[in-house]
Amino acid sequence: MKKRTFTIEEATIAEMQSAIKAKKISYRELVTEYMGRIAQFDSCENGLNSVMEINPDALQLAQLMDENKAPKTGQPLYGIPILLKDNINTADKMRTSAGSHALADNFASSDAVVAQHLRRSGALFLGKANMTEFANYMTKNMPGGYSSRGGQVMHPYNREGKPSGSSTGSGVAVAANLCAVSVGTETCGSVIAPSIANGIVGIKPTAGLLSGGGIIPISNTLDTAGPMARTVTDAAILLGAMGAGKDYAHDLDSASVKGLRVGVYGVADESDEEYSACFEQVLSELEKAGTIITRNVDPVPNSKWSEVGRIIAVYEFKRSMEYYLSGAHSKMKALSDIIKFNLDHKEQCLQYGQTVLLECFEASGRLIEPEYLQALRQRETVIRDFHQLFDGNSFDILFYAGMYSAIAPTAGFPAGTIPVGLRKNGLPVGLNFIARPHDETKLIRAMYAAERLIGHRVAPVLS
Repeated sequence: MKKRTFTIEEATIAEMQSAIKAKKISYRELVTEYMGRIAQFDSCENGLNSVMEINPDALQLAQLMDENKAPKTGQPLYGIPILLKDNINTADKMRTSAGSHALADNFASSDAVVAQHLRRSGALFLGKANMTEFANYMTKNMPGGYSSRGGQVMHPYNREGKPSGSSTGSGVAVAANLCAVSVGTETCGSVIAPSIANGIVGIKPTAGLLSGGGIIPISNTLDTAGPMARTVTDAAILLGAMGAGKDYAHDLDSASVKGLRVGVYGVADESDEEYSACFEQVLSELEKAGTIITRNVDPVPNSKWSEVGRIIAVYEFKRSMEYYLSGAHSKMKALSDIIKFNLDHKEQCLQYGQTVLLECFEASGRLIEPEYLQALRQRETVIRDFHQLFDGNSFDILFYAGMYSAIAPTAGFPAGTIPVGLRKNGLPVGLNFIARPHDETKLIRAMYAAERLIGHRVAPVLS
């Protein structure tokens, strides 16, 4: 048998497809290579623990793809092994549990809408990614990346680092080359924050761009799925295949930072000298390349936005969850069932408690409470102020002068991040982009152009 010469580590989607076409590797071998890395670095003793479970049919599916004709034009994801966060329904032999033992019996009868689109694109579901339980709406003070069903996800760059949540496994698996790309979900930072923390590219699309059908929810207003990848191009390919209805990877090579108008809001933490120095160097490089940067802008001068997202999510969680459970193949049919299950299995389920579940349960779920309605009204003020900031200054993009801000998900604006450096302790630094609603094309083109100029993706050294 001819020896294969292709290595999957840091390979892009295009490189994988080229290697398949050149017969350097097969789709089945792609799957087995990723399975080998998962066995070596993730599911082993003291492993990263980012993968919740492997699709039992993955090898068979890959074999069928090898036996079928080559993918059609416009199917760059054909046969590419991807991971989906454990809150995204897949109509197969994998569970959808949001990391909870209470939902470990939940085998979905139909794919989530984003999963349907991905299957039509030819993507191969390699498995489910571990996550912060119930997307971090389980309890206060629970570590990012912990779930009672999956355990604690570890940081691939520094075991003492925080891998962030709640799409923790999705981020770590991509960073550690355990899959080609992955799908995460975000309510208030759960795609962008773990992407920054783990040195990868993440995109949180405009709220409502992608369907949330078939995803275990927190908030109908704020939730969205989003792509996580090692390059902007791969993230763009994945976003287009998730049902966004557009080819965001088209003609990216023509993108440029020259003439791009950028506003920088917030002030970098002066006590974090490493980050401040990296951020200023990034801005300097962009300005040298022709980017027009305005520093120290105030995006929402009249909006009390910091609590708005939390209030909306707390009130919507119960209604959203119980609607999902009404159609789920699980014994759990209400939030109260989950809470009771956890109490009946304390040792297994309540290492950190369930304070947030209880808080959400106590909210009526009728969605007519004054605090909830006022929060929705205040969110409209945030959205209006954000639009005025873009329009009044003719900004194309906003940068945040810190590691992460929750203002974009609160307002529903699209956001993205690229890795731009490493700290002395080996932990990645990311640059956070925000664009106008439904302007993912401009967001992705700006990210791609910046990635070529100042991007700094470094694979973690695993052992």
